[in-house]
Amino acid sequence: MRTSTDPSGSIESFHGLVHLRTAAPLLAAAVALYMLIEQLSYHRKKGSMPGAPLVVPFLGSAAHLIRDPVGFWDVQAALARKSGAGLAADFLFGRFTVFIRDSELSHRVFANVRADAFHVVSHPFGKKLFGEHNLVYLVGEEHKDLRRRIAPNFTPRALSTYAVIQQRVIISHLRRWLDRSASNGGKAEPIRVPCRDMNLETSQTVFVGPYLTEKARERFDRDYNLFNVGFITLPVDLPGFAFRRARLAGARLMHTLGDCARQSRQRMLGGGEPECLLDYLMQETVREIDEATAAGLPPPPHTSDVEVGALLFGFLFAAQDASTSSLCWAVSALDSHPNVLARVRAEVAALWSPESGEPITAEMMSAMKYTQAVAREVVRYHPPATLVPHIAVEAFQLTAQYTIPKGTMVFPSVYESSFQGFQDADAFDPDRFFSEARREDVVYKRNFLAFGAGPHQCVGQRYALNHLVIFMALFVSLVDFRRERTEGCDVPVYMPTMVPRDGCVVYLKQR
Repeated sequence: MRTSTDPSGSIESFHGLVHLRTAAPLLAAAVALYMLIEQLSYHRKKGSMPGAPLVVPFLGSAAHLIRDPVGFWDVQAALARKSGAGLAADFLFGRFTVFIRDSELSHRVFANVRADAFHVVSHPFGKKLFGEHNLVYLVGEEHKDLRRRIAPNFTPRALSTYAVIQQRVIISHLRRWLDRSASNGGKAEPIRVPCRDMNLETSQTVFVGPYLTEKARERFDRDYNLFNVGFITLPVDLPGFAFRRARLAGARLMHTLGDCARQSRQRMLGGGEPECLLDYLMQETVREIDEATAAGLPPPPHTSDVEVGALLFGFLFAAQDASTSSLCWAVSALDSHPNVLARVRAEVAALWSPESGEPITAEMMSAMKYTQAVAREVVRYHPPATLVPHIAVEAFQLTAQYTIPKGTMVFPSVYESSFQGFQDADAFDPDRFFSEARREDVVYKRNFLAFGAGPHQCVGQRYALNHLVIFMALFVSLVDFRRERTEGCDVPVYMPTMVPRDGCVVYLKQR
């Protein structure tokens, strides 16, 4: 029995094949044209600046950046160094980029964060992760007003309050480290994760004090880990991807911190005394809202619980991973420089003893001049955040010869600045900040950019340095330690700030 066929169907299939064969060359031509336009646009923006001769469509050098971020930025720095202008060009995720090695050019960017020049972005997709209310995304009077309201959080009185909390948490964790080391036979272990956990508890306690329950802290820890992992992965905002998990975790964290803000607001309205950073912030916020109400005005901007929660999250993220980086590098540096370790131990012992049962006071910390110099040198030698990404919202003339095109992602390198100007910059030498004769902190002040510069300079830098000084003082007083040195152990990797590749493996025992 024969099966009949529909001639019209065969004809349609034939025409479809013809259309496909006709469209294929047109599609290929369109793709080729897109690639050509992208290459021409890249070279027009790049001009004579050194950079990749050809770029992969849309992705550019993203694969190299994700596979080996340290190597990628080393290549950018090498190109910028050879150029003589301190600049290098590249292309990432569909956006033209400019790497800045020269300190003075970095200052030009930092000083011009405003509505018609540069905006800080912290991460190429930072607004998705940190939210619209984060301090780093504000400019002009709005940013200036919020920084003014934040200032009471970092007065000497407030810092003294935090120092007591910091010491209590650090000592508790150091004792756990020592107990764990004793129980495993003194085996060397990496301290990066223990430092991270210690800093997370310190930040939670200093920033939001009594407002996080134990259950909330457990959820917070899990979500914070998800956020960290997604922060340094490919930014694919789809289910199943780390970036999506990070974005959702960030939203939950900000919601939790917003609830803490609500509790603090109620307590400050009731006349309670500040016990944490949030209380100091809310005390000022409540005062300003009362003044606005008395004048018949609406509440000041950025005073809602949601906005305060987002602000706190920015503080916590900056304090958490930056401090983890600095603590690891401090331990590594003290181990590899026995003379520095001996001087820190002697200075601390002359001022404070663990047997006293009393915390290190603000006056004692102020007298620890050499330990403070070591802290600054750790931060100079290993800036936790090596780059501060900005975006050019308008074309900006950076030099007499080069104007940064609108839409460019700009990367001032605070790491490269740290090795410019300073005497014997490649050496770890705290005396550059301690010696009255040298005073390199003054002479080369414009090259010390670990905390940024200009209107967006890190508002918590004093807190960060205090935390590092307190940790070193307690660590050298309570712990005998030795770094397990292996080949490449101190090669820096992004986690998401710079840390030793081996996680800083050390042997620990009670002093």
